[in-house]
Amino acid sequence: MKYAVGIDVGGTNTRVALINEEYEILERKQFSTSPDNPDETMKKIQEIIESFEVSVEGIGISCPGPLDLLKGIILTPPNLPGWHNYHLTEELAKVTGIPVYLENDANLACLAEAAIGAGKDKNYVQFLTISTGVGAGFCVNKQIFLGGRGFAQEVANSILWKNGPSQGDLKKGSIESIASGTAITKRAQEAGLDAAHAGEVYELAQGGNEKAQEIMEDAYEYLSSFLGILYGVLDPEIFVLGGSVALKIPGFIEEIEGRVKEKVYDSLKENICVVPAALGEDCGLLGAACLVFQKMN
Repeated sequence: MKYAVGIDVGGTNTRVALINEEYEILERKQFSTSPDNPDETMKKIQEIIESFEVSVEGIGISCPGPLDLLKGIILTPPNLPGWHNYHLTEELAKVTGIPVYLENDANLACLAEAAIGAGKDKNYVQFLTISTGVGAGFCVNKQIFLGGRGFAQEVANSILWKNGPSQGDLKKGSIESIASGTAITKRAQEAGLDAAHAGEVYELAQGGNEKAQEIMEDAYEYLSSFLGILYGVLDPEIFVLGGSVALKIPGFIEEIEGRVKEKVYDSLKENICVVPAALGEDCGLLGAACLVFQKMN
C-alpha cells in the first residue's frame, strides 16, 4: 500500500491528512495557520508528518491563490500576508525530505471530483466553488488543465457586468463580485438589509423582499451566463458545483442548470449537466493525494 500526505492550507486553519492509494483518510490533524510566519506552519507540518508511522510517497498541498504553480511559489494570497512570494515546495521539501507538489485549491477540488467524486465517470469535468469567493478548475482525462503559465481557470476576475459591483481588489462586474457569498452579503448590507450571509439574503428574497430578490437574481443570471460561456469554450461533460452558496442555498444548483439550458442552442440543452460536489470539505485533501499518486506513477 502506498501513502500520501494531503495538506489544505487556509487563512485560518491548516489540515494535514495521511491518505492511502484507495483514498481513505487514515489520520487527520488540524492547527491554526500562522498568517505572518510560513516557516512556523512548515515546522508544525513537519512534526505531524514525522508522527505518521508509514513511509510517505509525497506531499500534495492545496493552497489559495494566486500561485506560481510551475515554480511552487505562493504569490500574494490576501489572507496570508506573511507568505507572499514564499517558495513553499522548496522549503517544505527541505525540512521533510519528501517530494512536495503545490496546487490551487479549486484545481485540487476539481481533480478529486473528477477522479473519485461526482465526475469520476466523465473525461471533461468543469468544477466551480461558489463560496466566500468563486474558484474553478478543469480536468481532462483526470488531469488538471493548467494552461501555458499555470493560471488556467483563475476565473474570479472574469468581467461580465459593465460597471457592475466590485469586491476587494477585483474589477467591477467580475463574477466573484456578483455571485460569491461575500458579494451577495455585501450588496445586501449596502442596501440596508439585515443579512449576515448569503443564505439569509436568499431567505429574505423568498419572503418577498424586492432588493434581496434583485441581488439573488443577479447571482443566478450572471453565474448561469458564465457557465454558458465555459460550455461554449470548453464543452465539459459535467459541471460540478461546490461551496457553501451552491450547496446550502435550496434549489441553487437546479436554478443554475435550468438557466444554463436556456442560454445554449436548443440542440445542446440535453448536454447540460450541473450537479453538486460529492466530496464535501475533504475534496482539497483528497485532491492533494490524487496529485501525489499521479506524480509518482
